[in-house]
Amino acid sequence: MLTSDNPFSTALALILSMDSALISIVALSLQVSLMAVMIASLIALPLGAALALWRFPGRNIVIVALNALMGLPPVVAGLCVYLLLSRAGPLGEWGLLFTPTAMVIAQVILVLPIIAALTRQQVEALHSEYAEQLNSLGLTRLRMIPTLLWDARFGLLTVILAGFGRASAEVGAVMIVGGNIDGVTRVMTTSIVLETSKGNLPMALGLGIILLVLVTMINAIAHIIGETSKRRLG
Repeated sequence: MLTSDNPFSTALALILSMDSALISIVALSLQVSLMAVMIASLIALPLGAALALWRFPGRNIVIVALNALMGLPPVVAGLCVYLLLSRAGPLGEWGLLFTPTAMVIAQVILVLPIIAALTRQQVEALHSEYAEQLNSLGLTRLRMIPTLLWDARFGLLTVILAGFGRASAEVGAVMIVGGNIDGVTRVMTTSIVLETSKGNLPMALGLGIILLVLVTMINAIAHIIGETSKRRLG
C-alpha cells in the first residue's frame, strides 16, 4: 500500500499505479451493475411499452405502484432479497446469499421500476403521436412494441443510463445481501464505507474519485445522446 501525508495524493497514486485491490473492486462493481441493468432492461422495456399500449382494469394502480417503486429505499429492497435468499427463505436452498448474484437481484429490483416507468412515459407519448399511422398499417399492439421501442431508442438509452447510475451508486441493498466480503462481494460503494470507518482514507478517496468520474461520464453520455436525438428528430 502506498503511503503519503496527503490522502488525496496517495489516492491518485493508487489510481495511476492501477492498484490491484482497487482495480478488482471496480471490476466487480461494474460487473454487478452492468448485469443488473441488462436484466432489468430486458424485462422493463417491454413491460413499460405494454403498459403504455394496453388499457385494462387496474392499469392506473399498476402505474402508480410502478412510480412509487422508483423511490424504493435500497435497504428495503435489500431486506426483501435477504429474506428471500436466507436459509429460512423460499430460495434459501440455492445458496445465493452473500454472492454477487444476490447483489444483482437486489439491483434489478431497484433499477427495473425506473426503466419501466420512464419507458411507459416515452412510449405512451410516441403512441399518441403516431397512433393513426400505426393503425393504418394494421399493426397489432403487440407488434407496435418493437416499433415504438426502436423509435424511442435515443431516449431509452438515457433511461438505461439513469438506471445504471442508480445501480452503480447503490450501497444499502448490496451491503445487506452481499455482506461486503473481501474479494467476493466488495464493491466500490461498500468499500468506501468500510475503508472510511477503518481510517484508510486513500483507498476510500481513490474509489470515490473513480465512482465520481463514472457517474459524471454516465451523465455526460446521457446528455450527448439526448442532444443528438433532439437534433435528429427535431
